[in-house]
Amino acid sequence: MTDQQYQEALDWLFVQIPSYQTDGKQAYKPGLENITKLCALFGNPQEKLKMIHIGGTNGKGSTSNMLASVLQEAGYKIGLYNSPHLIDFTERIKINGENCDKEFVYHFIQKLRNLPSEITPSFFEFTTIMAFEYFYQKKVDYAIIEVGLGGRLDSTNIISPIVSAITNVALDHQDLLGNTIEEITNEKAGIIKPNIAIISGADDLVVKNIIEAKASDLNTLFVDATAISTNLRSDLQGNYQEKNIKVVLALINELKNVGLNISEKNIQDGLLNVHQNTNFIGRWFEFSKDPLIICDTAHNQAGLELVFDQLNSIPKFKHIILGFVAEKNITEVLQILPGNATFYFAKPANNRGRHPQDYEDLLKKSKIIYKIFDTVQEAYLFAKQQLKKEEMIFIGGSNFVVGEFLEKNLEH
Repeated sequence: MTDQQYQEALDWLFVQIPSYQTDGKQAYKPGLENITKLCALFGNPQEKLKMIHIGGTNGKGSTSNMLASVLQEAGYKIGLYNSPHLIDFTERIKINGENCDKEFVYHFIQKLRNLPSEITPSFFEFTTIMAFEYFYQKKVDYAIIEVGLGGRLDSTNIISPIVSAITNVALDHQDLLGNTIEEITNEKAGIIKPNIAIISGADDLVVKNIIEAKASDLNTLFVDATAISTNLRSDLQGNYQEKNIKVVLALINELKNVGLNISEKNIQDGLLNVHQNTNFIGRWFEFSKDPLIICDTAHNQAGLELVFDQLNSIPKFKHIILGFVAEKNITEVLQILPGNATFYFAKPANNRGRHPQDYEDLLKKSKIIYKIFDTVQEAYLFAKQQLKKEEMIFIGGSNFVVGEFLEKNLEH
């Protein structure tokens, strides 16, 4: 297999089953019928794996990567399934921090071409069975599986994990999950299984009560991670990681209860070496210290509020580069923008990206200082020219924006 063959196969995959809704093709198909058929076709690899299931609105990626890092420090071979990827497709499927083998991806895509006609997987369903099969073939000790969207009808919900977690619940993907916190929580709580402990990291009492009630109905141990007190820190920066660390600690406690050997040193070292152990980037990621350049993939309202609050706490003038997808409620974002800043709005380079010209009337009304750019890179290079000593740059608003920025600049 050549690099060109790999890229052609990947291009074909993205056209056949795009990673986001386009031209009537669904990236996400709620329900387990398709994934059940797919898994059966491959001999149900998910039934031969020991898995940990992590759902929630925000924090799934950080929590799963911190947990993977700790378990790697404890000597276990850990599979990790995250989404979306920022730069390369193979980031979605990792073992001990190593991206999925491109040769495997190439040959697996060829199998897609030969699926029975009654199986028409979505993008996420296809990548999910790809992860299960890869982890099975590579004989991982444990696989950490991040929920894609929601929970109850998410294709990852075919698994029977040894422990599950819901990091938190906030308004997001209302078109698919419901218009209220209660409706969305019920969807997220769909990953709770009978007699399998569920960890909750939710501060919201309404959310917590729904998760606890569902756990009680299923005779399942409910663990409130918010009750944990700890001084442990991670190399994943961002004030919001304090809450995610508590979920990780609660998960570790339950894993120890089912026989895993994890020391206090493993926990400390694992939390402090997440970048090194799992190659996880994009969450309050310090791209550069001098000048200070930070990027963060937060894109829903709850996530952006946390990130913007932390930006406000930094006593520097800020050059803030933002871009959004088409369905983003711009009015809500403009109400929480950090102060002491100039803004650079850019269009993410994909079909879902929204050009700032479409919402410039809202920008004018907000009375912020701003400029508009066709691409994220143009915005970044311009902002860098404006940067004075003791000022900083922030890049965010969407996974696509951060991915585009890192792809163009990370090697440099």
